[in-house]
Formats: sequence, C-alpha cells, structure tokens
Amino acid sequence: MVRQAGAETIVKVSGLGKFFGAHKVLDGVDFGMGVGEVLAIIGPSGSGKSTLLRCLNQLEPHSEGVIDICGSRIAADAPLSRRDLNELRRRAGMVFQSFNLFPHMSVLRNVSLPQERVLGRKRAEADERSRALLDRVGLGAKADQYPARCSGGQQQRIAIARALALDPKIMLFDEPTSALDPEIGLEVLAVMQELAEGGMTMIVVTHEMHFAETVSDRVLLMAEGKILEEGPSVEVMRNPKTPRAQRFLQAVMNR
Repeated sequence: MVRQAGAETIVKVSGLGKFFGAHKVLDGVDFGMGVGEVLAIIGPSGSGKSTLLRCLNQLEPHSEGVIDICGSRIAADAPLSRRDLNELRRRAGMVFQSFNLFPHMSVLRNVSLPQERVLGRKRAEADERSRALLDRVGLGAKADQYPARCSGGQQQRIAIARALALDPKIMLFDEPTSALDPEIGLEVLAVMQELAEGGMTMIVVTHEMHFAETVSDRVLLMAEGKILEEGPSVEVMRNPKTPRAQRFLQAVMNR
C-alpha cells in the first residue's frame, strides 16, 4: 500500500539512546515520519523495538537524544511535566500486547470512561462516541457486555476503540496480535488496515511480516538496539542489504 505522507513531520527522533543499568538497549536511533504515514518496526526479539515505542510516549524515559512527537520536544535531560506528559499520551495513543481492560466495567464504560476523565466529555457524549467506534471495529453488539465475555481478538479491538476515542494524532501498536491465535489476530489486523487506509498515522511494532510488507509505507528493521535498514516496505522486505537483515528476513519469511 502506498500513501503520500503529509508534508508535516509528526515524529522526529535524533540520537535516541536508552540504558537499563549498564546495558544499552537503544543506541543512536534516528528516524522521522510524516502525518498519514504507516511505519512498521520489525527485527529479532531483544532488538529494542518495544523499548523504542515506549520511549516515544515516555512510558520509558530515554537516556540520550531528543524526541519530537506531536508537537512535544523531549530531551533526555529535560523530561516533560506531568500535565504535558498526559497531553502527549492523549495525542499518541498506544495499544499493547495485553488488553488492559477493566473487567468490572462494560465494554461501553471501558471506552467512555477515559473520554470523561481525560477530555472532560459528558457521559452521553462519550457514550455516543464510544458506540460509533465500537461499530467501526465491528463490536457494536458487545457494548453492554463485559470483557470476559469477549474473545481475545474482540478485547484487542475494544482496546483500539478506547485509544481512538481520545482523538489521537498518532497510534502506537506494540505487537498487538502476539498474544492471539493467528486466525483471531486477523480480525485485529483488518481493523488496523482499515485505520491505515483511512489516513491514521501509525507506528506498528510487529512480527506480522505480511502486514509490514503490504500495509505499511516504510519499514525500520532493528537489531541490537540500532536501525539496520530503513526504506519503502517492499524494498526492505524483499531486498535487504545487510547480512544480519538478510538472515532475519530469510528466517521469518520461510517459516
């Protein structure tokens, strides 16, 4: 899929480094992306992909470098205030491997409550928005049920609706199908593809190579905390240049 990224840069990362103790998990990461672009991040386990995503919305504070995202500039030595951090996380919605839904609340309340708390929407307004989003992800009929009555794929789609309800400028996905059976994961990937086709700016850490090649505009291939290759999705996936990237892609594409 080829989209024309907007002229406006929404993410720019410069010299990003992250230490856990003496171990450097991210080392000199640089990349940028425009509004409306879909970026897939792939690579072997332990390459720093999820840590990179968590640094973008400051679930993990970075150790080196500068992150510009959705109008916020975050230097390693100048963390955001609590207020600015909350606003960043509203603009950069995130969907995790685990669904993190409240089990004692209905599906509708799971999607509406953050809107009331974060955006100050009245309950009726939040519920109207929630029902529209649940319809969009194919779960309008589940609004009044509890998460335990929903499959894993349905719960992940609810989590996507919850993130979308805060009207983010960018969506960050951290291996959203890794905890799901392959068939159920396809439901989630279909929703993500629909979001991409609708112009949502997205960064997706994924092991789904078909999604990376056919839905994303560009691919970053990481290993050992660094970006080994970056470019148009088909070019990176089909013609990797470095031996490490070639080994990784040969292993995952020939499964």
